[in-house]
Amino acid sequence: MRILLSALTAISLSACSTLADRTSHALNAPDIVGTRWGLVVMTMEGKELLAIRPDERFTPASNTKMFTVAAAFHRLGDMTQPDPSMGASARLVPRAEGPPDLVLVGGGDAMLIDAADCVRDCLSDLANTLLAQQVEEVSGIIVDSSLYPYELWPPGWSHEDRITRSGAPVSAITINSNEQRLVVKPGAEPGAPAIAEFDDGMAAFAIANDVRTVAEATSSDDIIVDTFDGSGLLRVYGRIGIGSPAIERPVAVDEPARVAGLRLAKLLAERGITLRGGITQTLRNASAPGAAPEPREPLVGVEIGRLLPPPLVDDVAFIMKQSQNLHAELLLRRVGLVEGDGSREAGLKIVEAMMAETGSPRWSWDLSDGSGMSIYNRVTPRTVASLLRWTSQQPWADAFRATLPVGGVDGTLRRRFADTSLEGRIFAKTGTLNGVNALSGFMLTRSGRTLIFSAFANDRPSEAGSAIAAMDAALVEISETS
Repeated sequence: MRILLSALTAISLSACSTLADRTSHALNAPDIVGTRWGLVVMTMEGKELLAIRPDERFTPASNTKMFTVAAAFHRLGDMTQPDPSMGASARLVPRAEGPPDLVLVGGGDAMLIDAADCVRDCLSDLANTLLAQQVEEVSGIIVDSSLYPYELWPPGWSHEDRITRSGAPVSAITINSNEQRLVVKPGAEPGAPAIAEFDDGMAAFAIANDVRTVAEATSSDDIIVDTFDGSGLLRVYGRIGIGSPAIERPVAVDEPARVAGLRLAKLLAERGITLRGGITQTLRNASAPGAAPEPREPLVGVEIGRLLPPPLVDDVAFIMKQSQNLHAELLLRRVGLVEGDGSREAGLKIVEAMMAETGSPRWSWDLSDGSGMSIYNRVTPRTVASLLRWTSQQPWADAFRATLPVGGVDGTLRRRFADTSLEGRIFAKTGTLNGVNALSGFMLTRSGRTLIFSAFANDRPSEAGSAIAAMDAALVEISETS
């Protein structure tokens, strides 16, 4: 009981020895020795039943998304109705000579799609508006992503994540969640170069392909993808077996505005609309956070189409259930427009004001982003549990809880807690980074009580296994004992 007994507070050991013993046994699993645990379990009334290192600061990983989503519910009002202001739009701007320019304006919509099977919020619908107005030719495409200050990646994001879908860059114009799918196939014979290409044919990156075809069997781990930020060059290297099926890798684009322009240009070509000059400009808001936008000449033109995105609550549920990082970052910036410039910092100021309402001391949390990818984020288990209790007292409490993954049922918890007493009875947000596991939310115990909990495993040794099994076992024991 060395972890629990050294840090246990707010309970009577003589009255709760079963709860203490069982929780301690689960958390002290031999394969994760050295892991630093934090745990708070409280009633809906705020009485703490169990506290392990409740006031130590932990890296929350994607538990951060709960702060962002709570702030959105708290400050954005009714999110069940579509918001036309968020939709991407197209404008025609006349030139002194020749056909007009086509301007694609980003509205901060995270759900915009460019796919053959798209049925709503489709970039192709904007291209179709040109056909409807009998536009046959445009001079160039201008992509305007200036709604939010230009910051593709928040501070504290790891370089190795920036090439994956987990680290897709943030932009007011976002299509297909700012990712592409790279496909690697073996060559004709051992020793031959492999084939590496994007499945949609888009030239978002120049590909430096150093993958070789080999005779022996390989796995997807033998393919490595890397880039240098902003270079436009994607390096793919490693090996692939001659009999291997195609290996697919989601890859984050490096300049969302440019890629959006490329996608729109392709749609125009498919509709027989001539584009004379390609992507002629990408407009950014490069102002410092909190400063007025940098002045630029306004684009005088006519809006010819605007997409209507789905209700924001749909995206909020997607953020929480699937732990979607880019969408969480865009939501934080949408919150930042309430009283600021739509920057990350403006969004975090709204979060800070909300946290003051929860009564949590300012030293107990620090956030640098809205998704949890930043290694600079810190929270205490008691602060997270207090936030969750505060959400349960708000008018939107049920809507907030409905966004959380359900154990053994959906989202990032669909494979956890199955065939346990918590299947379908635990509603919680996961969090995973290198050496970090987190889970916080609500559980319905065997006795019928609803409890709030916040659990963190940090500083897990590199040779240790995952802390998820121990964490889940401890929570099951608590649900069956409390």
